[in-house]
Amino acid sequence: MKYNNILTETKNGITTITINRPKKLNALNKETIEELHDAFIEVNEEIDTQVIVLTGSGEKAFVAGADISEFANFDMEEGSKLAARGQKLLFDFVEKLSTPVIAAVNGFALG
Repeated sequence: MKYNNILTETKNGITTITINRPKKLNALNKETIEELHDAFIEVNEEIDTQVIVLTGSGEKAFVAGADISEFANFDMEEGSKLAARGQKLLFDFVEKLSTPVIAAVNGFALG
């Protein structure tokens, strides 16, 4: 599958998922959250993948948290819904994957 904000590569049983928004310090917007969720589903089902490594592109940040420029006009209710959705699609989902996930933190990890 082709993504706009992430890269995937599988080699020797290791699939690396790279958040590829270095100009935004790999901050998570809605599209990136959806792409990560889809990639984790796809990779978890691949029999060639024995482990997943999650990393960020660039040299400054692994992930700078949420991309607040996209959410600046949200009210509290919209923000809460978005945060809950991100928690469900990424953090809760990754915790339950059958394939082990390693975070290769390269730089700031915020949020």
